[in-house]
Amino acid sequence: MPSFDLVIRGGTVATASDAFQADIGIRGGRITAIGSNLTDAAAEIDARGLIVTPGGVDPHCHIEQLAATGLMNADTFESATASAALGGTTTVIPFAAQHLGMSLAAVVEDYHRRAERGAIVDYAVHMIIADPRPEILREELPPLARSGHASIKVFLTYDRLVIDDEKLLDVLEAARNHGLLVCIHAENHGMIRWMGRKLVERGYTAPRYHGPSHPRIGEVEGIHRAIACAALVDQPIMIFHVSTAEGAAVIHRARGEGRKVWGETCTQYLLLTSAELDRPGIEGAKWICSPPLREPSDQEALWWALEVGTLQCVSSDHAPYRMDVSGKLAKGPAPSFKEIANGMPGLELRMPLLFSAMVSEGRLGLCKFVELTATAPAKIYGLHPAKGTIAPGSDADLVLWDPMRVVTIADAPRRDNAGYTPYAGRSVRGWPVRVFLRGREIVREGELLGRPGEGRFLPRSGGRAAVPTGRSEPELDPARNFGALLR
Repeated sequence: MPSFDLVIRGGTVATASDAFQADIGIRGGRITAIGSNLTDAAAEIDARGLIVTPGGVDPHCHIEQLAATGLMNADTFESATASAALGGTTTVIPFAAQHLGMSLAAVVEDYHRRAERGAIVDYAVHMIIADPRPEILREELPPLARSGHASIKVFLTYDRLVIDDEKLLDVLEAARNHGLLVCIHAENHGMIRWMGRKLVERGYTAPRYHGPSHPRIGEVEGIHRAIACAALVDQPIMIFHVSTAEGAAVIHRARGEGRKVWGETCTQYLLLTSAELDRPGIEGAKWICSPPLREPSDQEALWWALEVGTLQCVSSDHAPYRMDVSGKLAKGPAPSFKEIANGMPGLELRMPLLFSAMVSEGRLGLCKFVELTATAPAKIYGLHPAKGTIAPGSDADLVLWDPMRVVTIADAPRRDNAGYTPYAGRSVRGWPVRVFLRGREIVREGELLGRPGEGRFLPRSGGRAAVPTGRSEPELDPARNFGALLR
């Protein structure tokens, strides 16, 4: 019997710490050897001239998800994970979304049925909690945590999702009791409602006014408040989709003080600006997302925050809504910005866009690209070392990149169901030409080989692999620290 099912030979192997030329030996869906001149393989692939990275881990994407407004987004698990695979992402973490009055357990069970039917790549699941009733946190959350659901998302804004500070503290306490990570959409709800109302009253309803309706200071306040509540309970948190320089600065200071906080940003905040919203008619609706796109100065600050470790990963926040009555135009052909579904597609192009920016253009380099798109999210969300790295024993989730291939992104639908891409017309250098999931080729030169239902659920025992260093709250005087009193 051959020693390896497959050897990928002679590529430049890239991890979060090193890049080197090597062969990769795969057996039983896992990497079993990394070295030179590996022999005795059932099959070989010549990767000379190519770069081999771990499969991407997208820790924040909305797939086949019902919004609080009752609107289902455009993607099924099949369409979304097909687009993920084509872009070099082999693991996704989407959301099972509880809404007011719903059973969290029933929502998660239904979501798993959808995923099992359609997923082409592997997946874990975040749980959105919009209704943290005592019985939900006391009776439904513990068995979900034991079955491998290690992260919760909550919102500090949106009319049907927002939870107040007291409920946030309840969720943080429950998460702490069960070793879960809490992810937070941190914006000030009152500021957004007030600004939105004032703008609409004055007739400012075009898509470009979506930006002013989400004040920058609202993100700053939301992040401050989230960190303060988490510190009170001594619970690690992740701040989702940081969009402003000031928001990143809040996280930078908090981490310097030893607070247990991580932060992510998204592809769109690094590559797009508010100018995209200022288009004729309703066209700018394609670029409405929340938080909104910001300014070039924010892009520079976010790149710096990624470079120095203030922010640890880049997600897509893929939230596909079509530009028709099933999506962004559900309220009519000329809705106000407040009536337009928030979100943009981005799952397929996250990795190619970031490879081009970080590697081809030299922004942060190859190893940092691997760290931000695969290794760090795998570690933070409890998937490492099976996912996010190239090492003996890890799943053979691999992407072979042609670093010289130039692709111009067409102004046309992609494999997801959104019907458009916000990155149309951009040229990228570096493209995923072959993609492997657990040693099985699922993409070859743009052809999808993976099949629906082959993606596996990834149960997680905990989502906080690398708490920021600094003082530990439980070591403080219990009389001054509620987190210690909870022990």
